[in-house]
Amino acid sequence: MNKIKEIIEASINVKQQVLNNSELLTTVSLVADKIVEAFKNGNRIYFCGNGGSAADAQHLAAELSGRFYLDRNALPAEALHCNTSYLTAVANDYSYDVVYARLIEGISQPGDILIGLSTSGNSANIVKAFEVAKEKKITTVGFTGISGGLLKSLSDYIINIPSSDTPRIQEAHMLLGHIICQMVEEKYFGANAI
Repeated sequence: MNKIKEIIEASINVKQQVLNNSELLTTVSLVADKIVEAFKNGNRIYFCGNGGSAADAQHLAAELSGRFYLDRNALPAEALHCNTSYLTAVANDYSYDVVYARLIEGISQPGDILIGLSTSGNSANIVKAFEVAKEKKITTVGFTGISGGLLKSLSDYIINIPSSDTPRIQEAHMLLGHIICQMVEEKYFGANAI
């Protein structure tokens, strides 16, 4: 029982630090505004991650392309790892390090947004994708842990959770990701939708 309470308290502690970090909260608001702007301009949002962060990336893409709170039209958002034939072919024929970079190179347009989730900020395939995104004038948003890792310098917007504990970082990523989805939905569609 004590172990369970300790883990819950650790999660609450990280979220309390996020709550008290006005710079981080401002960044979350700016990211939501940037996504709304991209959608209004006919652009797309791409998500990428590995392991649990890939699951979180897919979850957030689904919140936008499906629905969050409002009954409304779909928004153009997708997680880049969902085509397993592409993923396994490129990983086998080239390298797993380039699976996201090749897609960003091939399908993205200036004005799109790439959101990368990496608790360390050092995932090679996400770093390479951000490098290609920079060349193509794609806005980059890094969801990382406390240091930001290599993604910190490659991100136009960095959402670095004040923790180095992977599960606590991922929990906070989903909290802020959900907040962004709600803000985007409300700003893009208004309080009421279809």
